[in-house]
Amino acid sequence: MYPEQSGGPHDHGVQASAAKVLAAEDMREYAIFSLDASGRVASWNAGAQRVKGYRSEEIIGKDFSVFYPHELAESGYPQWELEQAAQDGFFIDRGWRVRKDGSRFWAHVVITAQRSPDGVLDGFIKVTRDESTAQVREHSSRRQFTDLFELASTGIALFDDAGRLLDANVALTDLLACPLPQLRDKMDRDFLHPSDEGNGGLLPSTSPLRSPGGVGGPIPHRVLTTSEGEPVLCQVHSKASVDAEGGRSWLAIFHDVTEQVRRTEVLSFQATHDGTTGLLNRRGFEEVLSSLLSPEADGEVAVLFCDLDNFKRVNDALGHEAGDELLAAVADRLTTELPPKCTAARFYADQFVIVCPDVDAVGGSDALTKHVGNVFRMVVPLREWRVHVSASVGSTVVEDHGTSITEILRLAEAAMIENRFRSHGRLQLVQSSSRPAEPHTDQLTLEHHLREALADDRIDLHYQPIIDNDGAVVMAEALLRWSDPELGPVTPDVALGVAERGGLLTGLDRCVLRKALHTSVGLRRPDGRPIAVAVNLSGLHPDRPEFVEEVLAAVDEAGADPENLVLEMVETVLAELGPTPQRAVRRLVDAGVRFAMDDFGTGYSSLARLRELPTQILKLDRLFVGQVCFDPANLGITRAVAELARTMRRQCIAEGVENATQHHLLRAIGIDAYQGYYFSPPLPPDDFRDFLATTPIQTPQTLDPHSPEV
Repeated sequence: MYPEQSGGPHDHGVQASAAKVLAAEDMREYAIFSLDASGRVASWNAGAQRVKGYRSEEIIGKDFSVFYPHELAESGYPQWELEQAAQDGFFIDRGWRVRKDGSRFWAHVVITAQRSPDGVLDGFIKVTRDESTAQVREHSSRRQFTDLFELASTGIALFDDAGRLLDANVALTDLLACPLPQLRDKMDRDFLHPSDEGNGGLLPSTSPLRSPGGVGGPIPHRVLTTSEGEPVLCQVHSKASVDAEGGRSWLAIFHDVTEQVRRTEVLSFQATHDGTTGLLNRRGFEEVLSSLLSPEADGEVAVLFCDLDNFKRVNDALGHEAGDELLAAVADRLTTELPPKCTAARFYADQFVIVCPDVDAVGGSDALTKHVGNVFRMVVPLREWRVHVSASVGSTVVEDHGTSITEILRLAEAAMIENRFRSHGRLQLVQSSSRPAEPHTDQLTLEHHLREALADDRIDLHYQPIIDNDGAVVMAEALLRWSDPELGPVTPDVALGVAERGGLLTGLDRCVLRKALHTSVGLRRPDGRPIAVAVNLSGLHPDRPEFVEEVLAAVDEAGADPENLVLEMVETVLAELGPTPQRAVRRLVDAGVRFAMDDFGTGYSSLARLRELPTQILKLDRLFVGQVCFDPANLGITRAVAELARTMRRQCIAEGVENATQHHLLRAIGIDAYQGYYFSPPLPPDDFRDFLATTPIQTPQTLDPHSPEV
């Protein structure tokens, strides 16, 4: 025969209940014994001897199939019963069983699986009741949930065919935190929480999820409600039964899987999410991206690769815990500020990746990249510091959904790297308290003071004159000077290094440019001719989209003449300018601004490239000037540079002229102008104006250009 009732999974409370049953020796109408995991009798009580006829020494160790009629034992039915109990934790059956003397009796059987704390099957508890007489059968029918069913630690309920609750065990009332009288007459759908997505009742007769009259397999994760409205996730097993009048009823078993599901969800979340930020990790991101690249997906997908600027400095200065706090703050910002449907992930360290399922819906790839870059621009309070954050962002639009994820990410990262070279965003740290910095935060302390100096306009400039061959001043180079009230004088090389590491070079350039232009307005030689000022640019580069506008705005604000402004850039920067930045330079040249190639001769640029660059001045590096008196090779190179400048109609200025001999030689080979301590050190603005009043200056006699020494 086939099972009439079956139970669901159980927990370790079953073992305690079974132990109580085994101890109840006064339950004379019951045979209660245990089996090992293979089905051999492991223990035997007096009730079992009375019902079955075997003494313990006769039966312990034998297979329990001896209690079944021959035809059932041969069919493997006993073992099937154990498999059901092992699978569901609980099994109930009625059928014929055999005593030792061969006589048969009608039995009601309950089998409960026992497991160790780690889930390993230990064996079974079997309870058999002789229901041979009609009175016993009727009594058993009336008490099926008040005696044997109370052994189950899982919730068990009896419903009529319409789905109305008739009875339930204590485990179910405890699970729902509701006494049995309040549960009776409730319909099965009343047990469901509003969040349940089953779209129907619990039973096959009331739920469209189940086939009509089907066997009661599990409905995963139905959400029941407690008396207080709290959700309880349950695995539900149900099966049709027959009531005392022969009508159909339903038995249902409810196994609480709330914690199991939560653990599963936690494990799934941990496998696909980053522990520090809560964002998707690489695995989770690739799963999302794969779904967006499916053939059924609509829209043009864009992937953005983002790398925080100078993040390592936070870890080095404040420690990794502070770095993690910063990353978490950035993740919060991404979660709230990205366009709808965009998903962010953290890959490694300070690298983030974002996917947009429909780039057209957010205005296109360029607009999205710009928006994401702005999202990363933020100030994060961190310990006693304010951290100014920025990121380099690169994007790629997936044109072929068959492109591998690895290739998509490679393209996005390559775009990020390219944009990093063209942008000047930096992560900055600013101390927000006056507490003295620790020794390991020297860079941060200097950054803090430099930023304050820029904000308070406390950067000074000195001016070093540049003298032509007539002894007249033709221009002056503006040189940075910074003396902090707390730190004292800070050398220019240290200040520039701090600015570069702290992302302040562009702001420093703006400050120097503005001050130099204001000073230039009042600079005049004794003959009334204006003096041009040369400003060395390190952070404000022509590849910035707003470069031309920034420079011209500074000129207009100062009321200066653009013809009196010279912008100096090192040879390597000018030589690497692309077509767009070169056009920006030419716009300024057309407006009257001149460009000087600083440190000429150290950048290894080709002559063909030099011819294309819109520069009017070549500044010969002091490396050659310093050796011109001792090294014939340097003298030859210097002569060649002077001739090259003359041929290309560029003005050639020698830097670092320290003595008369250098000056004589340089003048003899055709250098146009000179800068160095031989003529004057860098001077404060008022002292420089006094110097102008003494020009043209008197210099020693020039060597004969045709002298053998030359």
